[in-house]
Amino acid sequence: MRYLIGIDVGTTGTKAILIDEKGNLISSALEEYPLNTPKPKWAEQDPEDWWKATVNCIRKVIEDSKVNPDNISGLALSGQMHGLVLIDKDYNVLRPAILWCDVRTTEQCQYITEKVGKELLIKSISNPALEGFTAPKLIWVRDNEPEIYEKAYKMLLPKDYVRFRLTGEIASEVSDAAGTILFDVKNRKWSSEVLSRLDIPADLMPPCYESIDICGRIMPKVAEMTGLKAGTPVAGGGADNACTAVGNGIVVTGRTSASIGTSGTMLTPTDAPEVDPGLRAHTFCHCVPNKWYIMGV
Repeated sequence: MRYLIGIDVGTTGTKAILIDEKGNLISSALEEYPLNTPKPKWAEQDPEDWWKATVNCIRKVIEDSKVNPDNISGLALSGQMHGLVLIDKDYNVLRPAILWCDVRTTEQCQYITEKVGKELLIKSISNPALEGFTAPKLIWVRDNEPEIYEKAYKMLLPKDYVRFRLTGEIASEVSDAAGTILFDVKNRKWSSEVLSRLDIPADLMPPCYESIDICGRIMPKVAEMTGLKAGTPVAGGGADNACTAVGNGIVVTGRTSASIGTSGTMLTPTDAPEVDPGLRAHTFCHCVPNKWYIMGV
């Protein structure tokens, strides 16, 4: 029997599940961590907390299941969207991660809308400039912490920072990148035109893959920490909403999911990128190649 591990880097904690090849849940683990609000409208986390929780959760699901790590075929990550992690050339985190629920960036959103223009936002980005997305956070750092911005080597999303710690590879994938306002959602690549208009270096962005692509393999030192086998492949994974849709079979046109909880979300897949001309709904890349989805939150 072969097995898979899924990791979700959430806002309140990291979760891990180990399933067999038929999709049966074998074991699971959760480790929580704090969300810091040092000032009104701010929401930050220490990426080291995500990493420690990931290591502990992987180790726990393997130990509890008593599965032989040689039989674990791969691992994939999902995670909270839009968060900003900046690392320097030595791969050190430069400041606490700014999260999706941080709303300090109203001025930066206005700047993006003016510099990019609504026409290009519709044509390329497929989304409005909102405080929750990643680009305004990056520009806020440039505006308010220039010494940090100057040291930045790569911008990573939360789950992609954890991928780097697992594999040593810097990478992102389309479903998470689509929520940055720096990504050409229709063509599934970083938008060179938007980056240029915002004066953001293109090489600050990580290489971007499809969600199903192998983006790295477990490093030997991580294998010792977690109990995984060195060389275990790690797939691109996806943004939390996209992965939730996959898990519920919302991957074909005509199906819609409705989630009513702390927030409410409606999501429906499309076979082509369809954009609300009023930018009231979001259009993102799905985890499934050549699929997109429209979402209202």
